[in-house]
Amino acid sequence: MQKKVYFIADAHLGATCVPNSKEKERRLVAWLDSVKESASAIYMLGDMFDFWFEYEYVVPSGFTRFLGKLSELADAGVELHFFTGNHDIWTFGYLEKEVGMKVHRKEEIVEIMGRKFFLAHGDGLGDPSLRFKFLRAFFHNYVCQRLFAMLHPYIAMSVGLLWSGKSRKMKENRFSRYLGEEKEHLVQFVKKYDGPAVDYFIFGHRHILLDETFGGRRMLVLGDWISLCSYAEFDGETLALKQATE
Repeated sequence: MQKKVYFIADAHLGATCVPNSKEKERRLVAWLDSVKESASAIYMLGDMFDFWFEYEYVVPSGFTRFLGKLSELADAGVELHFFTGNHDIWTFGYLEKEVGMKVHRKEEIVEIMGRKFFLAHGDGLGDPSLRFKFLRAFFHNYVCQRLFAMLHPYIAMSVGLLWSGKSRKMKENRFSRYLGEEKEHLVQFVKKYDGPAVDYFIFGHRHILLDETFGGRRMLVLGDWISLCSYAEFDGETLALKQATE
């Protein structure tokens, strides 16, 4: 069987404002099970959890089916790559040690079957907003992370889930559709990119399906696993966006 590489993003597991979140987790797990024989690697490009913050001896409750299925895939030899998003930055070793993922904390160029992929969650790329840059620096700051870790987990998780829910609701109406080349920060990033040669750019973050070429550069946005149940598949020759079926 020809092995394939899969890309997914933005499941936001555990989101309190998403209806039937457990059912959505089951659907994601069912899809993971369906690709376990064909997958050589799965790249998760951020925000797989709606809010994830690890303590040394405490991790968020829930996600048992999802983490269990990923552990099963890792044990079977499937490479698991986890790119942190803006909702699940705060992983400090658990996913690597217990699940078997490789965690990536920033965008990377990865060679897959002879092709170069620029992979990232996408938050901050091409976005000139000073407010966003401040928040991103704040969330990634080691001192701020340690101070937050001093909160009791019950308080920390409550605050984190409240922030996460409000953040997404504020963006839902404005960003749930394609805004056009000039207003899409990721499109602007790809058009202005002047780094090493890349065959494909793949992002999450925007919760839309996009497969377009800008200035000779092919760019995919992966959609999400809240309403679209979408993913990208690469077999060494063809890269395609698809949606999971029941």
